Amino acid sequence: MTHIRLENLSLSFPVLHGASRSLKKTLLARAKATVTKPASVGGRMRLGAVASDAVLVQALSGLTFQINGGERIGLIGHNGAGKTTLLRVLAGIYETDDGYLDIEGDSHALIDPQSGMNPELSGRENLNLFACRIGLPKGQLPALEADVEAFAELGPFFDLPVRLYSSGMSIRLGFALATVPRPRILLMDEWFMAGDQRFQEKAKERMAGMVDAAEILVVTSHSLPVLKQWCTRILWMEEGQIRMDGPTDTVLEAYEASLA
Repeated sequence: MTHIRLENLSLSFPVLHGASRSLKKTLLARAKATVTKPASVGGRMRLGAVASDAVLVQALSGLTFQINGGERIGLIGHNGAGKTTLLRVLAGIYETDDGYLDIEGDSHALIDPQSGMNPELSGRENLNLFACRIGLPKGQLPALEADVEAFAELGPFFDLPVRLYSSGMSIRLGFALATVPRPRILLMDEWFMAGDQRFQEKAKERMAGMVDAAEILVVTSHSLPVLKQWCTRILWMEEGQIRMDGPTDTVLEAYEASLA
């Protein structure tokens, strides 16, 4: 049965101080450490680890919750609260061995509308590559081309390299491609809906079918009206932890009160 389950999941990132950001300095330091205190694996020398100026930043801390089929989850919180980081963990972009994560059901992440596109290829060529990645039968390719071309409104640019596109054109193409799959678990960042007002209206219409088809939706957003419309449950995050988890109206009311 489709579900997402987390138990005491945490994630931290190493951040280097300015003096440690130079690749040359890092390699020299490791070489020096190896010379002064060599390490051996299977009779061969290897570079030693340097515990220097790296600082661990705790992005997520002890998250425990479960999402079942039929639920529509909204992630809210201030910038840096851990919303997008959590979304990337659920999408498999970030991995961690600290805690337990179990996902049952195929998932699809809508995070960056231009992700996976080759700027040297045309829009049509990128579409063909995308079709290969998702295993689309060749017989369905003409319908996909017609759909994407109509939605993205690229005109003759559809057969020109993506590097010649404006940012808006690239977003429209990426969005059109990314919204083709119909996964059981849909993960979406609000930045995916970036674009001008006219595009956002078209995007909402296109997203409706995708959201309805998904058994689980997890979306990050600062837009309370969007969360009220789409979500049945809200996870309010602060400093990488769950501050409140409950029905949409209850959590949003508490969140709005905290902003007053």
